[in-house]
Amino acid sequence: MTPKDKARSMSLAIKGGRVIDPASKIDADMDVLLREGRVAEVAPRGKLRGSAEESFNARGLIVAPGFIDLHVHLREPGQSYKETIASGTAAAAAGGFTTVCSMPNTSPVADTPEIIAWIADPGRGAVVNVFPIAAATVGSEGERLTDFRALLRAGAVAVTDDGRPILQDDIMRQALTTAAQLGIPVVQHAEDTRLTAGCSVNQGAVSFRLGLRGMSAEAEAAIVERDTAFAKHANAHLHVAHVSTAAALKPIRRGKRNHVNVTCEVTPHHFTLIDENIGDYDTRFKMNPPLRSAADREALLVALADGTIDAIASDHAPHARYEKEVEFDRAPFGVTGLETALALALTRLHREKRVPLARIVELFSAGPARAMNLRGRGTLARGAPADVTIFDPARRWTFDSAKSLSKSRNTPFDGWQLTGKAVATIVGGSFAYRAD
Repeated sequence: MTPKDKARSMSLAIKGGRVIDPASKIDADMDVLLREGRVAEVAPRGKLRGSAEESFNARGLIVAPGFIDLHVHLREPGQSYKETIASGTAAAAAGGFTTVCSMPNTSPVADTPEIIAWIADPGRGAVVNVFPIAAATVGSEGERLTDFRALLRAGAVAVTDDGRPILQDDIMRQALTTAAQLGIPVVQHAEDTRLTAGCSVNQGAVSFRLGLRGMSAEAEAAIVERDTAFAKHANAHLHVAHVSTAAALKPIRRGKRNHVNVTCEVTPHHFTLIDENIGDYDTRFKMNPPLRSAADREALLVALADGTIDAIASDHAPHARYEKEVEFDRAPFGVTGLETALALALTRLHREKRVPLARIVELFSAGPARAMNLRGRGTLARGAPADVTIFDPARRWTFDSAKSLSKSRNTPFDGWQLTGKAVATIVGGSFAYRAD
């Protein structure tokens, strides 16, 4: 019997927890029964009709639909010295994620059905669900569209050129029109790289102090402005990756008001940190988009609370130590984030900003499921995949990057004291992670 067959045959009762399932409008003390890889029953405490072979005591804990991280760099194929699908998904499970969407900036670029199928193959050792996002253009060079239909058949759920945004108007229009015909989103890294060449930090007082070229907020906002207009004309689904500025939120809000199918995500590092945290050229704080101003961070916090932002995504971007230990403007962009995303949301948003737990769960479950059209996921409705995240919102702990399950240590949160932690991550009815 294979591990997958074993998971499908077992049953598990999760008892005594507070079930928060925004998609089903549930926030109550409930028990959950999982059977044969599906949610079999959700009932008031002590009222499950069915029995189970195994039981999990969730008293004092939150039981939520399996969390989805829709922006993760797993580095395979081609860069396994930074991360592997096996190590990256182990870190995801430890962070409470049951599903991740992998970005295509691999080596070679994930622009063919063969590479997409390779990433999705169970032989890669993934312990959570992996849904690849394919390159929108060949080699992510922005010149010629990939075969969206073939990529979709191979397992891709969306298309993007990620850190190499599509700048040619006609190519972006074609991408949106083609994706609309297939019912998949186009994910855009909103940055006009014609304006940001050689930039490594946010444009402002910090870039001036450090003597570094700064990225303007307008370089992000202009692409969002253009793409929301294109998406409206094509009746397409545009997803804006890692929005970081107040200026970019304006066209997103306007697009939503005008019934444009536009969704967006924000990262924990952008709603937690600002450019001043860089200090004296600390490359652990170098990411793209860069850390922005305090005013931008406040705008993101407001948008998280009011529903403008659809999802929290880690943008987990592992690098080798030697790659980061160079001059700031030479270091690669990116930080790890799978194991700290939930805790930062609970610490910064829930405890400090009083964002309700139900809203935070939505940002990790129903929100990203809608944003990537992952039908049937992000909920504990009967018949849904038996993916469950169980977390303790009050558990205090210190993040030690040396103990990370990721192969990389490039995090700005090493040594941070946090509140809230995943206790168990269940994928397809089986435990992918259980805390000590």
